[in-house]
Amino acid sequence: MADFSRSAMSAAGDPFSQDPSVGPANTPMWREVFAGWDWLSLHLSPTWVGCGLPHGRGEPVVVVPGFLGSDTYLIELYSWLARMGYRPYFSNIGQNADCPDHLANVLLHTVKLAHEETGQKVRLIGHSLGGMLARTVALEYPEHVAGVISMGSPIRDSVRAHPMILSAVEAIRRGSRRGGAGSNIKPSCFSGHCTCTFVKNMLAPEAFRVPHFAIFSKHDGVVDWKECMEEDDSLNDEVDSTHVGMAFHPGVYRALARRLASIGRAGD
Repeated sequence: MADFSRSAMSAAGDPFSQDPSVGPANTPMWREVFAGWDWLSLHLSPTWVGCGLPHGRGEPVVVVPGFLGSDTYLIELYSWLARMGYRPYFSNIGQNADCPDHLANVLLHTVKLAHEETGQKVRLIGHSLGGMLARTVALEYPEHVAGVISMGSPIRDSVRAHPMILSAVEAIRRGSRRGGAGSNIKPSCFSGHCTCTFVKNMLAPEAFRVPHFAIFSKHDGVVDWKECMEEDDSLNDEVDSTHVGMAFHPGVYRALARRLASIGRAGD
């Protein structure tokens, strides 16, 4: 995910600077200023109280934050899931600014805990990079997972994001080399050159053994929305929100209610 300054990185001798799986996208980042409207729309909508939507029956759901975020900004989603009759869990991965493979393993501990406490397979909802982490756990450990839903997650075999995001990724890589944030980050992290399980599941995933769905928005100002869709269009839900606003948008929550209900029907 870090090739925003390939010429500078190549000059510095970075062997991971040329990465065709990652690149910049001309996304409308300015639209992200309307994320507050997405939040307000949710709280003014009957969706906020679950009107007319299918409810759960205590099924465990783990919510996973996106890049640079933590569980804190998913409080609305967590509380809404509880009102909808589900048993929500935060991911407990901390700030999503470390080696994705390491964070996927931390997420797995939470998934196993939720499975053990409820006696039911877990539903995973991941925002942005969190959706990619959730899909990795679902692919590798279907015995613990009932289904997975990604929101604004680049789930194809390439990642195209706004240059500001790629700059942030590279800053984290540099910081880790100086002993800063992201202590588990390796030089090849956030690139297609890494041989970890997370990258394998991004570039060449095996077939899913659990239901999987994707929510995307053509108004996404952070990542290329075309990379956020399942190949089978019946598994996609298009919404009219910003990237950040997917965490609290009424259209997203309605799609989540429908997809969670369909996962429930699939059974454990």
